[in-house]
Amino acid sequence: MVDLSAANKIFLTPPEFMLSVARLEQLPPDDLNEVAFAGRSNVGKSSLINALFGRKDVAKTSATPGRTQQLNYFCVQKKLYMVDLPGYGYAKAPTAEVKRWQDVLKTYLRGRANLRRVFLLIDSRTGLKKADEDILKLLDESAVPYQIVLTKTDKVSKAAAENLIKDIALKLKNHAAAHTEILATSAEKKLGLDEVRSEISAFV
Repeated sequence: MVDLSAANKIFLTPPEFMLSVARLEQLPPDDLNEVAFAGRSNVGKSSLINALFGRKDVAKTSATPGRTQQLNYFCVQKKLYMVDLPGYGYAKAPTAEVKRWQDVLKTYLRGRANLRRVFLLIDSRTGLKKADEDILKLLDESAVPYQIVLTKTDKVSKAAAENLIKDIALKLKNHAAAHTEILATSAEKKLGLDEVRSEISAFV
């Protein structure tokens, strides 16, 4: 990790929204390092991104699972791309549309050369589900480094969160591309945000 004070400075200014990518040919040039946020629908990706910048209007949030249907690109101080990926798993949309954007997601993860890390968000109330394990396998096969970030830890007890971290850490031993440190966060209570900022700032 880098110095926290330096990391936090990067997040004082909101990122510039660039574009929403529905097709891979729309991807911006791979001229900057890139980090992405992935997770099941309604896991809290947009809420976490907003919390990292101390704002409510960076990424769109919704109580309806599956609202983020495209790869939403942000540029952080013209030094780093940050991508809010479409949720996988359940989504309130036509089946064909769900499959289309999930196919885009999988192809993106396999082929983006400048993608330095995927922050894989896991709801602390539910832990790893089959859809998450499928993405872990895909990231391993694609040799894309990723790090688990627990969300909504304010909704569970401290003991439950600690047990979940231990359980996931054991499972990650069989995943070659996984970062060993698991981050625990709450966007609502502003918990664990400095640690996430620090990890991201290492790629700026």
